[in-house]
Amino acid sequence: MPKKTATQELPPFEYPAGMERIAGVDEVGRGPLVGDVVTAAVILDPDNPIEGLTDSKKLSEKKRLALFPEIKEKALAWSIGRCSAREIDELNILQATMVAMQRAVDGLSVQPDFCLIDGNKVPNLSMEAQAVVKGDLRVAEISAASILAKVVRDQEMLELDKQYPEFGFANHKGYPTKAHLEAIEKHGVIDQHRKSFKPVQRVLLQN
Repeated sequence: MPKKTATQELPPFEYPAGMERIAGVDEVGRGPLVGDVVTAAVILDPDNPIEGLTDSKKLSEKKRLALFPEIKEKALAWSIGRCSAREIDELNILQATMVAMQRAVDGLSVQPDFCLIDGNKVPNLSMEAQAVVKGDLRVAEISAASILAKVVRDQEMLELDKQYPEFGFANHKGYPTKAHLEAIEKHGVIDQHRKSFKPVQRVLLQN
């Protein structure tokens, strides 16, 4: 069989039959060294379509900010979930992500019949669910969730940047860039840093 290339289209997603209210669920912020892991759950309205939904990482910041209020306005229901840096340190990032997804689904004002989860793992939910690899590209509901979670988390990093401008959170959003690592070495660790993540641990052990 020929190898798949990155440019080949992903297979179209087949929605589960007989499910009317489907929630898409996605997370943002597993990789950063600071802040919450943020999740969103979205049930779209088939009678109120939204143009331009795709993986939030494929969209410009301007486009994400334009879609953010439209998704909240047109969706049948949406909800944000999260786990704090402290919870991430206690649980580990994978388990914290699953808990944050549970919280997003539990926060929906409309109970979904079925949930589609971006990735390859499904949190413990009270309804049926299915993991969808590359779901943020293949499933509109997950795309919408990825946009909500991304905008919310980015805004929180901008707020954190106002409190701690020396760290440059507005630029790197908490990811382990060279500038962020140098700032931790120079200024130390703040409460919002994830103490269990190795680059942060390293600085804590030095002091």
